[in-house]
Amino acid sequence: MRITVDDLTDPAVIDLLEGHVSQLRSMSPPESTHALDLDGLRAPGLTLWVARDGDTVLGCGALAEVGPGHGEVKSMRTAPDAQRRGVARAVLGEILAEARRRGLARVSLETGSDDFFAPARALYAAHGFTECEPFGSYRPDPLSTFMTLEL
Repeated sequence: MRITVDDLTDPAVIDLLEGHVSQLRSMSPPESTHALDLDGLRAPGLTLWVARDGDTVLGCGALAEVGPGHGEVKSMRTAPDAQRRGVARAVLGEILAEARRRGLARVSLETGSDDFFAPARALYAAHGFTECEPFGSYRPDPLSTFMTLEL
């Protein structure tokens, strides 16, 4: 598996991310869906990493800087046929390594609170993330779980 910064031009990456947004929007009302669309992922200050096996896209994740010394993990997604192979763990590891290289003091994230998101919450907890209050522009939402990691 190779993980590299991506420029969002590969149709396979675009398909993975569009599927991610579509699935999340089908599960939650608009006010509780915080997944970034392609334009949001192309915003300044956001870096997207993609994991590949050869030409096959396995998964992705992004880091956005949301304030001085504070980053946010966004758009974590593993392709359905690549799940349970350590893709998300490897991508998250790359994101956290970059956050440390940038000198960020904290990395936070928002994920869902229902059972579908339990594997994601377990992954983040395994990396040391703990639940926290909403951060940045987020507001309390029973459909969201907020987590943070001091670096």
